[in-house]
Amino acid sequence: MGTNEDRDRDAISELSSLDDPVRRRLYDYVRTCDEAVSREDAAKAAGISRTLAAYHLDKLAEAGLLTVGYARAAGRGGPGAGRPAKRYTRTDQELSVSVPPRDYGLLAGVLAEAVAADGSGAVREAVAAAARAAGRSAGGEDLTSALRGCGYEPATTAEGSIDLRNCPFHRLAREHTELVCWLNLHLVRGVLEAGGQQPGRAVLAPRPGRCCVVVDPPEQESEAAAARQPHRDAR
Repeated sequence: MGTNEDRDRDAISELSSLDDPVRRRLYDYVRTCDEAVSREDAAKAAGISRTLAAYHLDKLAEAGLLTVGYARAAGRGGPGAGRPAKRYTRTDQELSVSVPPRDYGLLAGVLAEAVAADGSGAVREAVAAAARAAGRSAGGEDLTSALRGCGYEPATTAEGSIDLRNCPFHRLAREHTELVCWLNLHLVRGVLEAGGQQPGRAVLAPRPGRCCVVVDPPEQESEAAAARQPHRDAR
């Protein structure tokens, strides 16, 4: 485990990979895809050749910004199907640089431990109130933009709900999952309130690789709330 200076040097090197506009387009495309992306699909999305896409995708993988896997195209298998092709997905790695170095993750961890040690629940409720107030301050009429401003990557599903494809507090959530889910829930509810929308649209629905919160369509709020009641009881 390196020093803060070492981590910042590595982060600067990794982030510099996104300075190239072609690489940035490729990275942005891959990170918005739920499934692993082939070189062909990435090239088409970025408007470049497959060879050039392969070069930049591999550079992004070398920098730790993408993860490489191998898989055949859907429906192809057995003899004559050829070798599995490279496919790319985004990593869960968080990159941040501060000069001089700062360790806000350490501070967040200390505060999370303090919340966990409070048996009365008063600190937990204070966290919920503060998160909701922060959401109201960050919110606005454009819900998607407001969520992006809070660090989420919102995506509207075919059913009209809003799927949050990441957790802005992923590193902390690995050790303090329940607390971070609680914070996310009230932060998003505050964002909804700021836009004049029903805060109950934000519900807990933990899934791998996603934020624990989903924003239901307005007309499905009461129905979805009943369906997800076990999640609420488990908080």
